[in-house]
Amino acid sequence: MDEEEEKKCPAGAPAWLATFADLMSLLMCFFVLLLSFSEMDVLKFKQLAGSMSHAFGVQREIKTREIPKGTSIIAQEFSPGRPRPTALKVIRQHTTEDKKSTVVFDKGKGESGEEKKQAEKRIEKLKKVLKDQIGNGNIEISGDEKRTLIRIREKGSFPSGSDRLQPSFRPIMKVIAKTVLDTPGKIHVSGHTDNLSISTFRFNSNWELSTARALSIMNELKRHEKIPENRFVVQGHADTEPLVPNTTATNRAINRRVEIIIVKQKTVQRLPSLIKFSK
Repeated sequence: MDEEEEKKCPAGAPAWLATFADLMSLLMCFFVLLLSFSEMDVLKFKQLAGSMSHAFGVQREIKTREIPKGTSIIAQEFSPGRPRPTALKVIRQHTTEDKKSTVVFDKGKGESGEEKKQAEKRIEKLKKVLKDQIGNGNIEISGDEKRTLIRIREKGSFPSGSDRLQPSFRPIMKVIAKTVLDTPGKIHVSGHTDNLSISTFRFNSNWELSTARALSIMNELKRHEKIPENRFVVQGHADTEPLVPNTTATNRAINRRVEIIIVKQKTVQRLPSLIKFSK
């Protein structure tokens, strides 16, 4: 091969190729930055997804005139549901009643004045009978037409670290049992202690002590009056629900208590069964 042929094919890449490669790299970086700066329009995405769902799926949503404001979780003539926010400014409610056009809720009935008077009379009568124990700080009584609270302090009722009632406190429990029997509603008996740990042959912790004291009060109520067992709810809270901080001996004595709370119950309509069995 002569020298003229060697000059026609120089070795290496041409000089313009390096500039072209730099330009392509810069363009790629530019488009990557554009993609990273972009944002998705959530509203348009929801509109598109909703229109596709309505076109190819089963419509299970209906519009309501206003936000549901029912006082009960059970809506008459309508399967209950929970309102769910959407990206669109439209109030919707999920339902299994496809033919209903609106949501109908019961407004609920207010408490009658007669019931309120009866509750006040019952509480005042109990306070009058137990005025000596209330004055000594052994018992607290309060409530309204919805619930009645009888708070029994450890002082005078239980020895320290024990779940056995003092013999002198049993006549007081007889009066309380009569009131509990005459007051309709669920009876919640809750035991509470202070934050000082206990470890005895009978009780390994405050949880066991608080529960045992609540059971003792319940058994004493049943001993004096024939109260149905399905009315009772017995709980032991240990030191998890103090009335005041457990910082002093006086405060700890306040927190050691058993509470009898009678909660008025209303008749609740049962939800209709969604499962049907064929014969």
